[in-house]
Amino acid sequence: MALRPYWSGTIRLSLVSLPVNMYAALNRSKTIAFHEIYRPTGERVHHELVAGDKTIERDDVIKGYEYEKGEYVLIEPYELKELKIPSSKTLDIVEFVNADEIDDVYMESPYFIAPDGKGNDATFAVIRDALRDSKKVGVGQLAIGGRERLCAIKPCGSGLLLQTLRYEDEIRETDPYFEGIRDKKPDSEELDLAKELIKRKTVKFDAGKFHDHYREALQEFIDARVEHREPRQVEEERPTAKVVNLMDALRQSLREKGGSDAPAKAKTPAPKRTRKATPPKSTEKAKAPARKAS
Repeated sequence: MALRPYWSGTIRLSLVSLPVNMYAALNRSKTIAFHEIYRPTGERVHHELVAGDKTIERDDVIKGYEYEKGEYVLIEPYELKELKIPSSKTLDIVEFVNADEIDDVYMESPYFIAPDGKGNDATFAVIRDALRDSKKVGVGQLAIGGRERLCAIKPCGSGLLLQTLRYEDEIRETDPYFEGIRDKKPDSEELDLAKELIKRKTVKFDAGKFHDHYREALQEFIDARVEHREPRQVEEERPTAKVVNLMDALRQSLREKGGSDAPAKAKTPAPKRTRKATPPKSTEKAKAPARKAS
């Protein structure tokens, strides 16, 4: 079955145009979905569209913007589709930034970007590898899903990844949430222990080794209901360790990782063993003792 693009258009970098297809990167099929059920009869609940006291058809529903209380600007669905702006079909890369300059709080949804299959693979590869070698991210805007979205484009394997970003005014100010955090510097020994714990638990990230425990437990619960049995416990809950303070917690955590709870010290090279110098053998012949005169 042919893959269906979420969006098709052009990525433009100055005078270079690259026709591409964009595909949703998230796999929604793994989500366990529920229906609403009427408990007394077990029937599925259906929600009806109502205007006043009468049920209406979906085809009779249009959009309305309330500009005053009870007063609406009415907009037909086809009028929204005809609302065209340049970024509807073309994503202009307007600037490049370092990959680590975009804070995670702005990240939204990921999409795969691939050539449109009409002989543009070489141009696509040039842009992809140029981004990868320069360690930069392209930034632009694209109109999808009923709004113009800020986007970041970066290499992803043999293709590109487009990440939609939130705008600055969509992010709440941090002050109300962080203003109560004390400015006092942490205890140096506690800080050293925390750094050592981080160091010992540092590995290369591999998303494949993580899985959704809640979804597994929920699926097991549903399967048990279908099979008229008790659900098996998917995973034992680890008891929370009782600790008195942060220092004890850090030390105990380090012991669980094995080894001493003291931060590892850099090994100093052992001093080189030197051989004692031996005096060179004399090359002169020993003189015979003088004979006494008779």
